[in-house]
Amino acid sequence: MQHLRTIDRVIDLTDPGRNVLYNMTPDEARARVASGDAKAVGEIDGQFALMATSGVNVLLARSISRPLRFFIAKRAEGPCLVAADRIDTIHQWLRTQGLADQFHPSYTRMVPAHHLMNVALVGCPDPSPKLTRFFDPPRGGLPADVRAIGEAYIGALADEVGKWLSTEAKEGPIGVGFSGGIDSGSIFVVAYHTMLRLGMNPSRLKAFTLSVDGAGEDLAQARSFLDSLGLGLFLEPIEVTGSMIDWRRAVRVVEDYKPLDIQAAAMGLALGDGIRRRYPEWKYLMDGDGGDENLKDYPIEDNPELTIRSVLNNSMLYQEGWGVGAIKHSLTYSGGLSRAYARTYAPAAMAGFSAFSPYALPRLIRLAEAIPFIELTGWDHENLYRLKGDIVAAGVKAITGIDMPIFPKRRFQHGAASKARFAELFPAQESAYRQAFHALYE
Repeated sequence: MQHLRTIDRVIDLTDPGRNVLYNMTPDEARARVASGDAKAVGEIDGQFALMATSGVNVLLARSISRPLRFFIAKRAEGPCLVAADRIDTIHQWLRTQGLADQFHPSYTRMVPAHHLMNVALVGCPDPSPKLTRFFDPPRGGLPADVRAIGEAYIGALADEVGKWLSTEAKEGPIGVGFSGGIDSGSIFVVAYHTMLRLGMNPSRLKAFTLSVDGAGEDLAQARSFLDSLGLGLFLEPIEVTGSMIDWRRAVRVVEDYKPLDIQAAAMGLALGDGIRRRYPEWKYLMDGDGGDENLKDYPIEDNPELTIRSVLNNSMLYQEGWGVGAIKHSLTYSGGLSRAYARTYAPAAMAGFSAFSPYALPRLIRLAEAIPFIELTGWDHENLYRLKGDIVAAGVKAITGIDMPIFPKRRFQHGAASKARFAELFPAQESAYRQAFHALYE
């Protein structure tokens, strides 16, 4: 009969200061995780990466905007589980314990967002973790009325921005990573409106726009957006040279190799570095990450794995990927924005910012899942691509009274530099990014 060893050491290397909890204390939130009750975890209001123990069980849960990884090390005294937000943090701890020979980055595991993970460490081989959803929004439910949807969606955005401003960012300047696109544009307008509503001084706001070598379409778009609203004084360009865009550094920071995410992170690092050089004490940054995922605004034609039917029929496809039970779900990386949010989280954390992406919050995702996409689009790609702008513009108008300009979709990394310079700065093949990542631990 196999001898079973119970857990005798659990190492939590996460930073509790990065959790934002509105309706309970950190101890109360951890107690809910320890209970194993997914419904209780789902009632935690905020952004979190939490770990707790209950007997031989280690329980972990996270929201999209807070990465959470773990690694199980074997020792003569028994197994040891170490959790952190980063792979290199786990690796460094293992080195201090003389356990680095057990490590490989692919042996780390990402807790998938919106799930309570139960790891029972009772022996070798390790049993598979059990996963229970704590966030499972129903699909449909909103009327097929763009204005009503927009009012509900942007109304919730305004509520969440107000909550954050009133609790986490009561004082100090607030920056918005700003391209003038639908997501960053709506974040800025709603933040401006909400600050006025709360009696806060909107001069605390700045719209930071990255421009590489004095080029890129975002800067002109950002200026046009704000000038059209009489808010041009809030724009602050962050101009950098191409030599400051380092995709290999982005691979190290993000700890991933997906080209689009590494490209976005490389630009995000340059933006953050530029802000930090200019304003050494700056703390708060807002962005629109999650807006594309919520309203399914990605060109389906660019991904041979997708059809409009798969996009519209699968719940939270862009937030979670194909799902934890799917063959293509990565145990090392999770899927969808659950994986990709590191492109925003890691650069901001590396530069010492407290970042906030309200579109990645459960309340906004819940409302997005309630949109009757099929009825509104009739399975038509172009109708789907127009829908996001229509919903957000209608919602911003209903909530703020402002007619927000709507520009065609463009990715952050593509708008910050000219096409020619972008091609010089980034490899075209994913293999280059993969090789750079694997070289980190050779």
